[in-house]
Amino acid sequence: MDFAGIADAVGQRTDATLDLLQQVVALESPTGDKAAVDRLIDWIEQQLQARGWSVDRLPQVEVGDVLVARLAGGRTDERPLHLMTHIDTVWPVGTIERLPWRTEGDRQYGPGVYDMKAAVAMLLTATDVLTEQGVSHRPLVWTINTDEEIGSPASRPILEAAAREAELVLCFEPPTPPHGALKTERKGVGMFTLTAQGRATHAGADHAAGINAIEEVARQIQRLHALTDYESGTTVNVGMISGGTARNVVPATAVAEIDLRVSTMAEAERVLPIIMDTTSLVPGTTVQIEGGLNRPPMERTPQIVATFQRAASIGAEIGQQLLEGSTGGGSDGNFTAALGVPTLDGLGCPGDGAHADSEHILLSALPGRTALIAALLAGL
Repeated sequence: MDFAGIADAVGQRTDATLDLLQQVVALESPTGDKAAVDRLIDWIEQQLQARGWSVDRLPQVEVGDVLVARLAGGRTDERPLHLMTHIDTVWPVGTIERLPWRTEGDRQYGPGVYDMKAAVAMLLTATDVLTEQGVSHRPLVWTINTDEEIGSPASRPILEAAAREAELVLCFEPPTPPHGALKTERKGVGMFTLTAQGRATHAGADHAAGINAIEEVARQIQRLHALTDYESGTTVNVGMISGGTARNVVPATAVAEIDLRVSTMAEAERVLPIIMDTTSLVPGTTVQIEGGLNRPPMERTPQIVATFQRAASIGAEIGQQLLEGSTGGGSDGNFTAALGVPTLDGLGCPGDGAHADSEHILLSALPGRTALIAALLAGL
């Protein structure tokens, strides 16, 4: 296969790719603003239909509608590739006025440009080139998710259904900085809320009769943080606490928000019962814990390693040396990998600053990463 020719054709469309990306970034799409997200969904739906994709739009009530688009690739007897992107961001509407689309040296800035709107523009360009050059490829199933930033509660079953019919999954989350490494391993993510109940009394006049819920949470934090084990990759973080009503009142209620990261399902199964233990540590208090494992770990299985090695060999044919890495953050790739479907993550455009004012992609990396995507779609 002429991977070099594909790469050259992609490189000639760099300006067009940037133009597409600017339009995607301009359509701001914070997760909780359904109307805003649906405006970007409208735009993407029109772009795909104009290119001959078959598009199913799946209406959602609280988040943006989800798209499942399909493109026949000539190799119709083969199982499809599942391409996963999300278009929701953490940036509220109006952020683009404070953090405008702008170029500074090799950096292209804009809210959501790195995480992960660049993926939309790169995929449109990559598939345009394959179509124009008549390159045969597996059928493509592209899911455009609209609630990834809050854990994909609405879109998860849609993503998993697409993955089950696929040969493998390509997830276009940002790569690992600074070298743009693909991700072959991600930690699983657990989210929990611990609520302690005590008894309120006057802190001066009747202190002995009070039962301090904040003290219970403080002791629970020590118990939970003791589960952190860097060698095994397990971390527990109480990131938010609240409670009490006034300085001079023994607090009746306190709440802690807990984050869990684990590298393997075996470790998740070990620590989850410990976290969910509601035994109180201060006499008279009661403890309630809600939550669970939001994303299972994406473990570096032999199938994922083989997928990366095949991708690396394709990358080498267009002069790119691919690196692999791992991360403590979760993505939709966690869901598909847990199904046993080989999943390769981190295929977005190199850059940095996800969820930060410094969010950007590297302009010098855009044509090369887009060429890699086109080559992978053709060659995998």
